[in-house]
Amino acid sequence: MEIHLIRHGETEWSANGRHTSVTDLDLTDRGVEQAKSLRGHLDIAAADLILCSPRLRARRTATLAGVAEDRLEVTEDLAEWAYGDYEGLTSDTIRETDPEWTIWAGHTPGGETADQVSARLKRLIGTLREREVETVFCFAHGHSLRALTLTWLGLDLAVGERFPLDTGSVSVLGDHKDEQALLSWNVSVSDR
Repeated sequence: MEIHLIRHGETEWSANGRHTSVTDLDLTDRGVEQAKSLRGHLDIAAADLILCSPRLRARRTATLAGVAEDRLEVTEDLAEWAYGDYEGLTSDTIRETDPEWTIWAGHTPGGETADQVSARLKRLIGTLREREVETVFCFAHGHSLRALTLTWLGLDLAVGERFPLDTGSVSVLGDHKDEQALLSWNVSVSDR
């Protein structure tokens, strides 16, 4: 199985570093261009399954990339890590009151824990295995896709900061020598 991870195009909040989970922002003009540039890079016809976060920014990226809406299977399992009380804040702002905070290893009041995020992504991977699909596209978000990657690799989510993921980028998870592996990471096709 290959899982193609596509991070949505730029939004106003992703451009200025504000944490965005449930706030349903649209793409900026640059985000629209990033999404459109995916059209020539992704082989949509080769996908057995196309999954998408329920958020507008992910759904719009998918359709601008050439995915027909009737092919999109929306799943809450790909929603962004819920930031709770930190929704809309930057990491610098959060660290004014919680100096050691990171989404990967900190406490997020009113939001999801790393264990909760990991559990839903393990469920997603299990579902993909049960469905016996070969090629999957997942349109989602920076933290949820990094958490999916770490879960796939069997790594602790606390190392997530070491896996930067740009808006409009494509990464691929798969199998290598009978082990779950990272096949490519953070390829930004709009900058080529």
